[in-house]
Amino acid sequence: MITPAGADDTAESPEPRIIYLVKRVELIARAQLDAITREYGLTTLQYTALSVLRAQPGLSAAQLARRSFVSPQATTEMVGTLEAKGMIRREPDPGNRRVLRTHLTDAGRAALEACDRAADLLEERMLRDVAPHDAAALRRALTACASGLGAFTGAGAARA
Repeated sequence: MITPAGADDTAESPEPRIIYLVKRVELIARAQLDAITREYGLTTLQYTALSVLRAQPGLSAAQLARRSFVSPQATTEMVGTLEAKGMIRREPDPGNRRVLRTHLTDAGRAALEACDRAADLLEERMLRDVAPHDAAALRRALTACASGLGAFTGAGAARA
């Protein structure tokens, strides 16, 4: 856009897209969460899986994959690693012996709680300049956004 000589050059630039801001926050928070979980011998994806198992004990590997946003192949490897570390245990489902149900161990719960404390501090730092009512509104808005986008998957998502 060309402005006439002497015109005010202080025109405001457009605000950044919300999607950009969400991605920026995600990248910064993820890098810091990666550092936190690494201190406790975990990856962020393993921390997520342990958190899911705390909320929903006894999931199969396929269920854990879906709820942890990880491919079934990656979940198989992750479950094996967590089991080898003694953070989870698997036992056959009484109704279907081919399905293994996954549960936290005491060691897994302890690692999860330690990461939770550090993640709480990270979240507090992230929200330090946000009023509590705005933080609550942000949580509701992001939950609604995730729900709204949850129906969009695959190649058609960008066109919908």
